[in-house]
Amino acid sequence: MPPEQRIGLHIKRTEQELIATKTAALRPYGLTVPQYSALMFIADQPGISAAALARACLVTPQTMATVLTNLETKKLITRQPHPWHRNATELTLTPDGQQLLEQADAVASAIEQHIADTFTPTEQAQLIEMLSRVSKVLAETHSDTATTPLTDDSPA
Repeated sequence: MPPEQRIGLHIKRTEQELIATKTAALRPYGLTVPQYSALMFIADQPGISAAALARACLVTPQTMATVLTNLETKKLITRQPHPWHRNATELTLTPDGQQLLEQADAVASAIEQHIADTFTPTEQAQLIEMLSRVSKVLAETHSDTATTPLTDDSPA
């Protein structure tokens, strides 16, 4: 199959273009895309644990640890011991973190709105549904390949 007909290529290109656009837009705020995502989820779910935040942001726990250290150094978040779980901490935004998130979210949301504006409401719903199907198929494929090792004859 020629590369231009491969769905994965189009998904990857689109993701890279979105990340590059958001990276440039967030740079004046001193945030990376992963830092911005973490702030968004912490604002949405105050007290979220680092492990849950890593899952929500689709990054490894090690990556999230680095993101959180950087956010804490910038005094944008606080970590507090969880009242019931000794080994867990709760994450919350500081007032500076909330203010910066609001400013950064305005530009990040504008990027997503610009994309959405190129589609009708019906097309937006269809795109979201189609991407959800892709995600589901990949999750199923990932769980299948996690238990079935690829052989030299297996398609990559």
